[in-house]
Amino acid sequence: MQKLDASFGSALARMTPSTSPDSTRSPFTVVPTIGTARVTAPAQVDAETPRRTSPRGERGAAHEVRPHKEATPASVPLPAQSVFHEAWWLDLATDGNWRAATVRRGNEIVGEMPYSLGRKGLWRTSHMPPLTRTLGPALKPFAGDPAHAVLDRIDITTRLIEQIPEVDSFYQIFDPRVDDALAFGLNGFSVSTRYTLQFSPERDVEQLWKGLNGKTRNLIRTGQKFLKVSPIESPAEFNRFYNANLATHSRSNIYGTDLMQRLVSAFVERGAGYLLGAYNADGHLVAAIGVTCDRHAAYYLLSSRSTDAHSGAISVLIWAAIQDAMRRKLTFDFDGIPNANTFRFLSGFNPTLKSRLVVERQKPLWSMAKAVRRVILPKKSGWFLSTI
Repeated sequence: MQKLDASFGSALARMTPSTSPDSTRSPFTVVPTIGTARVTAPAQVDAETPRRTSPRGERGAAHEVRPHKEATPASVPLPAQSVFHEAWWLDLATDGNWRAATVRRGNEIVGEMPYSLGRKGLWRTSHMPPLTRTLGPALKPFAGDPAHAVLDRIDITTRLIEQIPEVDSFYQIFDPRVDDALAFGLNGFSVSTRYTLQFSPERDVEQLWKGLNGKTRNLIRTGQKFLKVSPIESPAEFNRFYNANLATHSRSNIYGTDLMQRLVSAFVERGAGYLLGAYNADGHLVAAIGVTCDRHAAYYLLSSRSTDAHSGAISVLIWAAIQDAMRRKLTFDFDGIPNANTFRFLSGFNPTLKSRLVVERQKPLWSMAKAVRRVILPKKSGWFLSTI
């Protein structure tokens, strides 16, 4: 089995911002506590919390945050809350244009669901923000009778739904830990399924290596002979490399260059992720990946390689990230299957297929306009928000 070499490990150790002997911490970064930045709304039940923390413009309908003096931060994260639910992430990904529906019982938050607010021309929308892979409701676990728990879950989720404002198009992809969208179906949403690939944290690295497709395993072996894997300490270096490779193929950054740079810099600086590079014999960066993390999972978020990189460069980097996640007892999430080519590549690692529920609700005029667009403007892909 091909493991991280000693020089790689020592380089990672120098990047660790704490010397505390915590085995759950990444050798790349420190994983932050999820949810400490949240502020609950003052209402006792069914309160919607508007969010805005930076004056980057007035797009959408978000309001300035003015927390009630009795509002208190949520100290314990709810299940199915990920790094993508974090206030700082959503502030950057939406330019501050997001809100969170919350349901409380007494002083306890039992349900929360963030959502974005934006516009596409005349249309008011709530879609997935750039680089935000999943959202959806996060509910407190229900104890006791299973039948009663189902009814309780539907009730709380319905209260969250009632707080979502009227928009022309609503679209969210849920965290894989959300296995039930019944309340959304009962409230007029269309429910469908997308997929991701994962390794669960209890998997043994030795067995994972043996389970790799032979071609993938050989690519990693040969790639490690020609490449040195090291952390990329500068988010600016990663972003320059990423955009330069796009320019080589006459492509633009679908996430927006400035927005991606802000998010990448933020998750690195906050210890909520890391950047990993593959360097050739001349010391030139030839491939890079970005991984963001929370208490539950490490998400393979971004990747890029130069045209002259070894064919196994990205596989080498992914394998290093998988080993790190397994060591820290985190799920490794390959972060979606956007197309058939990506699925064929990722399936070489032999991961487990996991479903992601998708909920949508559209007004008739939006649906009609979208149908017309598909007929007469098939090449104008930017006219409607694309989600992957």
